[in-house]
Amino acid sequence: MTRKLFLDVQTWVFDLDQTLYPSHMRLFDQIEARMTRYVMRTLNLSQKDADRLRSDYWSDHGTTLAGLMKFHDVDPEPYLREVHDISFHPLTPDPTLRQHISRLPGRKIVYTNGSAPYAERVLEARGLEGLFDGIFGIEHAAYEPKPNKNAFLKVFRQAQINPAKAAMFEDDSRNLVVPYGLGMKTVHVGPMPQPAKHIHFHTDDLSTFLSNLG
Repeated sequence: MTRKLFLDVQTWVFDLDQTLYPSHMRLFDQIEARMTRYVMRTLNLSQKDADRLRSDYWSDHGTTLAGLMKFHDVDPEPYLREVHDISFHPLTPDPTLRQHISRLPGRKIVYTNGSAPYAERVLEARGLEGLFDGIFGIEHAAYEPKPNKNAFLKVFRQAQINPAKAAMFEDDSRNLVVPYGLGMKTVHVGPMPQPAKHIHFHTDDLSTFLSNLG
C-alpha cells in the first residue's frame, strides 16, 4: 500500500540533520554549542541568555541565523563556517541506507537549513556521498530558512522540482507544512510521531521505510 502511494514520485527531497542520520548520534549538539558561543561573543550575553536567544530565534524565525540577521545584522557566511566547524566522529557509515536511497527511482536531492559544504561532509561521514543529484543549503535560498514558503520555492525552482511529483523527508514537522501545501508526499522522520494533517507518514527508521519503496 505505501509503495503504491509513492509510484508517481520523480524527485525525493531529504532534509539532512537528524534525517539522514538518526537523532541519537547527537551531532547537532556540537552545532548548538557553537551557536550559543557565537551569540555570547557577538552580543555580549551570558551563556544562559545566549542559549535562550538561540532557541527563541530558531522557534520564531526558522533558524538562529535568521534572527541574528534580522535583528543584529550578522554576516551569514562567517557564522555558518564557524558553527559548522565540528567533529563528525559521532557519525558512522550506513551502507544499508545508501542501498535503499540508491534504489529509489528518479532524482534525489538534499535540502538543508545548514550550508551545502557542511551537508557534503555529513554525507561523506555517513557513506552517502555521490548519491544525490543536488545538494542545496540555506545559501541557495538567500539565507531564508525553512519553513518559510519563499525558501522552498527558491530551492525548488533551482532544482527544477515539480512538487506534485515529489516527496519530502524531514525531522522538523513544521518544515513539512509548505511541501504538503504544494502537493508533495510528506514523511516525518523522528523518534515519536506528531500526527497532523500535513504529515502523510511517520517513521523512526528511514532505512526501513525506504526499503518498502524502492
